[in-house]
Amino acid sequence: MCRSIKRLRPAAGSNDPPASREEVEAAALQFVRKVSGFQRPSPANSAVFEASVAEIATTSARLLAALQMGARTR
Repeated sequence: MCRSIKRLRPAAGSNDPPASREEVEAAALQFVRKVSGFQRPSPANSAVFEASVAEIATTSARLLAALQMGARTR
């Protein structure tokens, strides 16, 4: 796990606000940087890099919205 990516889901029982769009996008960017090995992609890879960041941010936001806080599994 990339240590610069912080947990975006608030802790159960906390009054922390949900992650902002900017926080979700920053985490997605850090993930793509870690996976790709590029801090800044070359012009040839820029489009796929940015598309990946957007896709991961969208998926992460959907995950965070769908999680049930305080839910217990059996």
